[in-house]
Amino acid sequence: MTSTDDILYEKRGGLGLAVLNRPKALNALNHHMVLSFSAQLDLWEKDPEIRVVCLMGSGGKAFCAGGDIRAIYDARQNGDPIPTEFFRDEYRLNDQIARYSKPYVALIDGIVMGGGAGLSMHGAYRVGAERTLFSMPETGIGFFPDVGATAFLNRLPGELGLYCALSSARLMQVDAYGAGLLTHAVKREAFDDILTALETTQDVAETLAAFHHEPLASGLLARQSLVDKAFSAKSMEKILKDLEKTAGKTGREATVAKIMAETLIEKSPTSLHVTLEQMRRGRGQVLRNCLVMEFRILNRILQADDFYEGVRAVLVDKDHSPKWSPPVLEEVDSAVVASYFEVPDGGDLTFDG
Repeated sequence: MTSTDDILYEKRGGLGLAVLNRPKALNALNHHMVLSFSAQLDLWEKDPEIRVVCLMGSGGKAFCAGGDIRAIYDARQNGDPIPTEFFRDEYRLNDQIARYSKPYVALIDGIVMGGGAGLSMHGAYRVGAERTLFSMPETGIGFFPDVGATAFLNRLPGELGLYCALSSARLMQVDAYGAGLLTHAVKREAFDDILTALETTQDVAETLAAFHHEPLASGLLARQSLVDKAFSAKSMEKILKDLEKTAGKTGREATVAKIMAETLIEKSPTSLHVTLEQMRRGRGQVLRNCLVMEFRILNRILQADDFYEGVRAVLVDKDHSPKWSPPVLEEVDSAVVASYFEVPDGGDLTFDG
């Protein structure tokens, strides 16, 4: 196995295996890893001996917990230029994965969030073990679901994708599979056998199917009628109002609605408004269009204050008491929300090929 510090590569017969190798950082992505993996994918795509590519994480706790957002916070604090090039290259990698000409398998165990979802959800095969924990938690730190989440979350049934985008919902294996985020559910103990089988397989779909086991019924899908009803509203204020109305009743649905409403109230009001608009605009759009839109939002959101306040509250001071600006949904100006979708000063995201 060859090493480039934070990501390892190995050629095993017809398998190209990549291992994210920052276990102490929950395999969070940095710029070097993005560029390195993109280059390696190019090499494997041109290698006639490689029939399938697989990506997994080391350490046992996480596939990949996202991007290294603390570095962005530190750059702001130090008065350094904000590293938008990291996101530009990351989004291009997401597109590269989606367009990859050879079977691409994400072998997921543990946490898969943010940038980790971008490395996995655009591939043909998303194979999750029993400790899989999927989430797009960005609204809780004043950010927004990026890395092509506009596309892959909008593919979920009904309003489940919007619910995940706004609420930072955490989906375990059974719910991630039930919603369609995972293509296969497997046991963690089968990972070595899966890799061995992929070395010689002529049919990746058939190989993975042999290890798949059907999970129990999804609790998330059981709540879909409530989600669809509440999250189909046209505004954030109406979504929250409908949830609070249901929460005022009795029964299991009222309890679930109360939890959903309380969760949304904790998030950045600006992020919620922007994310709702993002998801609505992205419906039916191809991935590249979604990534261009996300790059526009990114440039605007890194100029505002909520993201840095969210990172401070969650990762720096860890008081989990962010002071959002503005503090409530009703005070977010619609003109400000619209500005997040304008072409940035440095121009739109572009792609090769």
